[in-house]
Order: sequence, then structure tokens, then C-alpha cells
Amino acid sequence: MNITKPTLLLDEKKCRLNIEKMLNRAKKFNCNLRPHFKTHQSHKVGEWFKEYGINSCAVSSLQMAKYFAQAGWNDITVAFPLNILEHETVNQLAEKISLNICMESVETAKNLNEWLKFPIGIFIKTDAGYHRTGIRAEDFTGIEAIVNELNKNPLITFKGFLQHAGHTYQAKGKKEIDKIHAYTSEKMIKLKNYFKKKYSEIIISNGDTPTCSVCEDFDHIDEMRPGNFVFFDVMQAEIGSCNYEDIAVAMPCPVVAKHADRNEVIVYGGAVHFSKDRIEKDGNIIYGLIAEQKDNAWGNPIPDWYVKKLSQEHGTIHVPDEAFDQIKIGDLLYILPIHSCLTANLISKYYTLDGKEIEMFRYRS
Repeated sequence: MNITKPTLLLDEKKCRLNIEKMLNRAKKFNCNLRPHFKTHQSHKVGEWFKEYGINSCAVSSLQMAKYFAQAGWNDITVAFPLNILEHETVNQLAEKISLNICMESVETAKNLNEWLKFPIGIFIKTDAGYHRTGIRAEDFTGIEAIVNELNKNPLITFKGFLQHAGHTYQAKGKKEIDKIHAYTSEKMIKLKNYFKKKYSEIIISNGDTPTCSVCEDFDHIDEMRPGNFVFFDVMQAEIGSCNYEDIAVAMPCPVVAKHADRNEVIVYGGAVHFSKDRIEKDGNIIYGLIAEQKDNAWGNPIPDWYVKKLSQEHGTIHVPDEAFDQIKIGDLLYILPIHSCLTANLISKYYTLDGKEIEMFRYRS
């Protein structure tokens, strides 16, 4: 394959292995695996999941739900608070597939009851410690008020509670991930036990890659909903969710300039390709790591080679003094993304290592 510009490569073998590993963990803990497709956003990668017997998925928008419904997915959860302005799209989808949506307020529930035309499942989006969105897991009274409103509509099935422990992304190692998991689990167990007396079929849907990848206590969880695991990335490797060998995507970027006075290499590959997600490591701000090149694939990160700065199209690479002269203008540097979800979202297609093009979802009207 002739790479001339920033190109997102996908190692299908690694990707499939990541799927297998997560499916085996779900089976081990007797959980349903409903992978979140916001990471790969591709009907082709979705087909790989189906080959392993996975027939339900989660997405991050109603538009993405339409894309995967058109690709044959009939059991989809939109793991984002319902946007009531998209009520026509909700009805269009609910007429054709088994659709679950999320909400966290009585106001939204009342609005839904005014226009819903087809059967739908509802998860209460629950905050068990992340504090991004969701009703607090301790607020039994507030949650009961939402459920009571939902019960007024025979088209609605109360499915249970959906939570995302996104604060695990700040963890450093399994010990910290386990601590967060134990904290959120205690809250979700109390919540489920309280409502299970009246709603025996409700479930807990748990949705972050770090806990689903490394924690061992899932007795209370009915559904695992990770997304990033399909590709992983530098952030997940640093957290301890995976090894660097598990990262299934990399972005070769052409070297376009060198500055010996600053010991910097400039590549064609900037924030419009990677986003500006970053980590701090050894006192350095890092926007990506440079991996060893192995034929048209990649290996582990090269020590002390990293992306130190990003602007719109430019990437500034730090390399050790002794390595500067090894790099030539026109070389390709294989960059491992900090956050593969955002990197994938910015790119319109992948290429497998054997050069096959894989199209991705793009937001459509």
C-alpha cells in the first residue's frame, strides 16, 4: 500500500483477538456483551462481532443507530441521554428495530409520552461516581418518579440502569481500577436491589473498557458495554487495561520537516487527525507515541519518541538527540493514538494491513 498522507491502519488480527478476549470475559462472568460501536463506527467491523455470535450493540447517537440498523443490527441501545428534538428519528427506529434509549429526568419522560408511537426500552442513565451526566444512583425517590411516569405508557418497557465509570480513565493500574469498580458496584447493587422487588426483570448495564478488561467482580452486572477495547490505545495501555501489543490501530504520518536547533521533527498529522487528547508521562505532555515499524505494521513504542505538540495539520515529534539524523524527510512515522475513539471519529476510513479499505459511519442528515 502506497501511503502518502495520514492514514489510519487497522490490524484485523489484533482487533479480532480483542473481540474474542472480551467475549470470553463476558461469558466467564455470565454477562451479555453489548459492545459500544462508537469506537470503530464501521459496519464491516460490526460484521466481525456477528461472526462471534454477538447480535446486540450500543451506539452514541440516533444517527449512528440508523447507520447500524441499516447494516442489519436489530437490537440497539443509544447510550446517550435522549434528545427530545429527535423524536421523529426515535419513532422511525422504534418501528423497525428493538430500540433502547436512555433518560434521567421526569421532564424527558413526560415529553416522550406525548409523541412515542412504537414500543421502546428505557434505561435510566445513572451516575455512580463519574459525575458527567445521569441521575445519582442514591436518588431512589427521583428515579422512582421517572419510572412512575414511564409506567403511564404501555409502549415503554423499563429495562434497568445504565452507567459508565468514565473516571477509570484517570486510573493508574489495576488497583485503582478495582477501587473505582468496587465503589460504583456498591451503589449499583443497592439501586438494583431496591427496584428489583417491583421490577424483577431489570438489569444493570456497565460500560467502561478499563473495568470490563481487568476487574473480576461482575456478579451484579448483567450486561457489559465497553467500546474502546476493540482497538485500545495509548491511554488504555497506560491505565493498565491492555498491553501495547493489543493496540489495533496506528496512523502512519509523513515527515515533512526537521529542525535540528530544536531537535524536532514535523509530520503531516495534527489535531484534525488525532484530536487533542493527551496524557502526562514522566513530566511530559504526550499526544501520541511513535511505534517501531514492522513491514507495513507496527510494534511497541520507541522509548522517548513521542508527539509533543499538535496544531491543526502539524504534529511535532520529540526524538532523542542520537536518533535525529536517522529520520529523513519523506519517512513515515507510525503514531499510536492517545484516544482511538476520537481518532477514528476524525477519519473517514480505515485500511487493513493488506490494503483493504473499510468505510466508516459519517454523520448524515
